[in-house]
Amino acid sequence: MTKTTSPFLRLQNEMTEFAKARDWEQFHNPKNLVMALSGEVGELAELFQWLTPEQAANFPADKKEALAHELADIQLYLLRIADKCHVNLEDACDKKLALNNEKYPVDKCYGRAVKYNEL
Repeated sequence: MTKTTSPFLRLQNEMTEFAKARDWEQFHNPKNLVMALSGEVGELAELFQWLTPEQAANFPADKKEALAHELADIQLYLLRIADKCHVNLEDACDKKLALNNEKYPVDKCYGRAVKYNEL
């Protein structure tokens, strides 16, 4: 996928235009964006806070839209932080997946929830 067709890049560009139109660029530094992201992650956690594991796995239909909004907020803040820090998030994700494949070989970690240094 080329950069010009990347959904990440499209969203980053839209977020930049959204912020510029509101004169919010002045507030969108990495520190402030990370703080905002932390708040959104807290709002996501709140949706799951008192659910049983079974309820969480079958998230209540009447709360799905709220879940989608929180996930979108988190994704958009991540993209904004990456943009401000000049990180190609799509490339970073590809590299991290490759690294995780090395750190967690199937034959050593299959069915085990342990950190790579405990395999």
